[in-house]
Amino acid sequence: MILVGNQRSGAKNLALHLLKDENEHVEVHEIRGFASQNLMDELNEVHAISRATRCKPYLFSLSLNPPSNENVSTKTFEDAIDRVETRLVLSGQPRGIVFHEKEGRRHCHAVWSRIDAELLKSVQNFPGP
Repeated sequence: MILVGNQRSGAKNLALHLLKDENEHVEVHEIRGFASQNLMDELNEVHAISRATRCKPYLFSLSLNPPSNENVSTKTFEDAIDRVETRLVLSGQPRGIVFHEKEGRRHCHAVWSRIDAELLKSVQNFPGP
């Protein structure tokens, strides 16, 4: 599986991208730790909270792309996301998971808030080796 992740801002643009109807199927699989229960509001919520900080890349976005000939289970995606979350010290942070299917290929995106809402500080999510 190919994992591509980055710190970013642009909540609205990311939500629009993740919900694009160019995909044959879009499933918002999980929304965790947000007041809102829809993806656009969730990411805008992170943006609003981030304004109380100096953190500009207030989101961490991860794309999980299996080989085109592989049929990967939801559980396998979830396990990979949980491992990444732990490694990047994002455990417990609000997150959303979206599945896409396009031309028969299923892939997944996960997005976390990098803002600790209680401390109003960014989560430093690139630990040493």
